[in-house]
Amino acid sequence: MEINGQVVLVTGGASGLGEATARHLSSQGAKVTIVDFSADKAQSVASEISGLAVACDVADEQQVAEAISASQNYWGQPARIIVNCAGIAPAARIVGREGKLSCELYQKVISVNLIGSYNVMSYAAKAMIEADIPADGNRGVIINTSSIAYEDGQIGQSAYAASKGGIASMCLPAARELAQHAIRVMAIAPGLFHTPLMDGLPEETVSKITENVPFPDRLGIPEEFAKLVHSIIKNDYLNGSVIRLDGAARLPVK
Repeated sequence: MEINGQVVLVTGGASGLGEATARHLSSQGAKVTIVDFSADKAQSVASEISGLAVACDVADEQQVAEAISASQNYWGQPARIIVNCAGIAPAARIVGREGKLSCELYQKVISVNLIGSYNVMSYAAKAMIEADIPADGNRGVIINTSSIAYEDGQIGQSAYAASKGGIASMCLPAARELAQHAIRVMAIAPGLFHTPLMDGLPEETVSKITENVPFPDRLGIPEEFAKLVHSIIKNDYLNGSVIRLDGAARLPVK
């Protein structure tokens, strides 16, 4: 599938992996819509890449529907490339100190990471299906972001790992269902990347984290995630799979 001239919608596109993806695909000639909870940050990035910024809480179905519609109205065509990067990663034990529970946090993480991705995938796929099938025979591709935590979840990551496991698990059935409409579905499970989530950590903590990355023995670079997104878009035979992008890292227990 070609990138040049396509409408791309990136959730969480105002920072981290999403921002790198938005900037990269724009450099390849794509028309990019950045959907993000932070309106100011989204507008800042969008203005630099001549894109569209839409403020949206992906956990809110109505806001997602409006964001998909706003993108289509602005560009005059539905987004055929969807990259879901919006997510949160708070940590909490199931039963913490003094018996404190984390049920509310669990519900929030699932709502944003898993249900949010499902909301965007659903409304984006609907818009693709309602449009005429292009000459190249591909209506579009949806790329969701999982995490290596779905297989290697650490202590305190039950909510996060569950949300990312859901994204990984729905990849194949979603791809099988949408195949009849010529829409592909893929997922990327990134490892330890240098994103805003890592910026506040002490250097010694980052060094300890990178000890678990065999090669290259460093944090991933967001542009490397964007390059994998690029490859998935271009390779029409990639469908229904979860790709780990982690330098062969396996997370320890804690």
